[in-house]
Amino acid sequence: MTSRGKTLRLAAVSTLVVLALTGFSTGRGHGGGSGDGGGGGCSSSSQNHDSSSGGSHRDYDDDDDYDDDYGSGSGGSGGTEASMSPDAATVTLVDCASEETPYATVEVANTDTVDGTFSVTVAFKDAAGEELDSGTEEVFVPAGGTTPVRIPVNDMESVPLIEECALDSYAPAA
Repeated sequence: MTSRGKTLRLAAVSTLVVLALTGFSTGRGHGGGSGDGGGGGCSSSSQNHDSSSGGSHRDYDDDDDYDDDYGSGSGGSGGTEASMSPDAATVTLVDCASEETPYATVEVANTDTVDGTFSVTVAFKDAAGEELDSGTEEVFVPAGGTTPVRIPVNDMESVPLIEECALDSYAPAA
């Protein structure tokens, strides 16, 4: 091979190595969703390169003029985070109802990445385990947050008989 051929080959290999090391990607364009067939471009450190996650992505890159909000759902259909609904939240009993406090106190934890409103139900039971009353409250919990909520006893005559509070450990999205 001639000296000129070796030089061109070395230049081509060097170019590919530089592009690979800088994060050049041919699979997506800047601001496009996964599976949209967009062109290549240099990636930033805030891009989501895991196309298998199926989650949404928000590019917090402040130095461009493009709106980079997009989501990718199953089948490649796009959406926004505002249209996503949260999964069920976890519920923990903090304090059962008593004569001094005629309400149960629970904590609702939203481990999802979107805000949500959840429906929490507590059953108030007597010493034999019979349900005397129940109460339901809807509570807003920010993404990744925990919110305490009081579930009042509706039948005040049953308050002295309450020995136990029963609840599901998960609250569905309302």
